[in-house]
Amino acid sequence: MKNVAIIGVGLIGGSFALDIKEKYPESVINGIDTNEAHIDEAISLGIIDQSATINHLKEADLVIVAIPVDASLNYLPQVLDNIGENTIVFDVGSTKEDICVKVKNHPNRRHYLSVHPIAGTEFSGPKAAVKGLFKNKTNIICEVEETAFKLQEKALDLFRDLGMRIRYMNPKAHDKHIAYMSHLSHISAFMLGKTVIEKEKNERDIFDMAGSGFESTVRLAKSSPAMWTPIFEQNKTNVIETLDEYINNLKHFKSLMEKDDFKSVHQEMESTNHIKQILNGIK
Repeated sequence: MKNVAIIGVGLIGGSFALDIKEKYPESVINGIDTNEAHIDEAISLGIIDQSATINHLKEADLVIVAIPVDASLNYLPQVLDNIGENTIVFDVGSTKEDICVKVKNHPNRRHYLSVHPIAGTEFSGPKAAVKGLFKNKTNIICEVEETAFKLQEKALDLFRDLGMRIRYMNPKAHDKHIAYMSHLSHISAFMLGKTVIEKEKNERDIFDMAGSGFESTVRLAKSSPAMWTPIFEQNKTNVIETLDEYINNLKHFKSLMEKDDFKSVHQEMESTNHIKQILNGIK
């Protein structure tokens, strides 16, 4: 893997670049980003080697599209228009159904692999990139059968070298499950942060009284709205369904408290404690 192009040199794209440079020292990492300051910063931090344009993709062995999902939807077909015969392209977006439909009939569809690495932090931009971000993380791959075997193997070798676990899923199922496991938690964090800001007018009180529980719960509210708004838009149907169920659970919990039924409150929390065993099993 000698020639790599990273489109979007932020947290995910930059972290891939750092790991590729470490695992494949002979690689040249080319960065493409609409934000020139991000390119300059990524070069100064040693994340990428040089700036590039879409016209350079014909020379690339690997192209990683790591931009917001609405931008990927429009830009991926252009990427596929400009690649070489041995280039593998994958995007890392959090929604998969729309983008798979978008490129379904593209002449170079066999060069594209639809993936979603379940990894990240609440930070963004080149400075957020870290080595080892993907180690022991799950990478969901959709419609692998649509990708040329020789090319998909190139990407799968990379994922294995980075220590990722592979899970195969169809795009529709992916978007439904990820609405529960990721998108809902981000909405919860944003709305918890909003509630506290609206009710606690004194910022010093928030700072002084915010314990580790609040901090860990609201951590995701620091995530980029520019990235998450398009995700919610593309996965709107599934997200609304998860919100309905979540709101019903909140209303039920509230009703138990209103009835002074704290025995049931305890049972609700105790039954939910089972999540610890599930997550420990995953780790």
